[in-house]
Amino acid sequence: MLARNAESLYWIGRYVERADDTARILNVSVHQLLEDASVDPDQASRQLLAVLGIPPQAGVELDVWKLTELVAYAKENASSIVGSITAARENTRGAREVVSTEMWECLNATWNAVPDRQRYARRAGPHSFLSFIEERAAMFAGLADSTMSRDDGWLFLVLGRSVERADMVVRLLLSRVQDKASSPGWITVLRSAGAQDTYLRTYRGALDAGRVVQFLLRDTLFPRSVFHALRQAESCLDQLARGTHGRGNEKAEALRLLGRARSELEFLRPADLLEDLPKRLRGLQTTIRETGEAVSVQYFHSSPWVAWHGAEVSL
Repeated sequence: MLARNAESLYWIGRYVERADDTARILNVSVHQLLEDASVDPDQASRQLLAVLGIPPQAGVELDVWKLTELVAYAKENASSIVGSITAARENTRGAREVVSTEMWECLNATWNAVPDRQRYARRAGPHSFLSFIEERAAMFAGLADSTMSRDDGWLFLVLGRSVERADMVVRLLLSRVQDKASSPGWITVLRSAGAQDTYLRTYRGALDAGRVVQFLLRDTLFPRSVFHALRQAESCLDQLARGTHGRGNEKAEALRLLGRARSELEFLRPADLLEDLPKRLRGLQTTIRETGEAVSVQYFHSSPWVAWHGAEVSL
């Protein structure tokens, strides 16, 4: 597969997942701000922007509407929902030969519908727009699952989605590490990760910070847990690298980073999970960032540009 197509598929997976996750997180936050008068809109908005890695506007007091404009509609912000959908669509357009027609039509139709949905949301509230993005992201995932061959292109798409998913869940947990064990903020984290119903069924309704962290970090069956996403990303890299390992069992940098992070979570004692949790989460965040960089170097920019010297033509 051409490196440019592999890179496009990787980023399509990341951008669609980013739009989906951001829409879900913003939807939960907007409902909380509108329903709970005791929540400070500016403080809650800045906390959400920190989770998403979006710098707040200096000297501006934030509310629901300004937060939505910045996180959902800002085209110039690559981390916004519209920015992510636009970037995913551009990457799909540039990789049409390896993307199914159904996937292209889904993203293109979503991108074309965004302006009308955005205008309506500014009048009626952002819920309809955010729900639309979640539905279209789910449709795209379903179309990719049913129309793509399980070849290298599929592996790069799933790799990007898994890396982005793990990063977003780690960000959510980092935003709540200072909360008390019984804080209602942990329910907000579960709802933002699309995990509330599954968590409540798993733990029979018992809400506890330790169990929430255990579920979102280490659960082996829930597809949005960090462990599950890391294991899926590791499997993709292992299949991409199949046949390239020597007898010394050498691992490529990205695969080594993911394997180490996954094994540390897998063999961590539950009693030690909350011990120095902020440091553990920041370490995971660093590993995910370094994995993205290693994937880029290994598969997308593996051969640096060469400037030839001493071959000038003499006249």
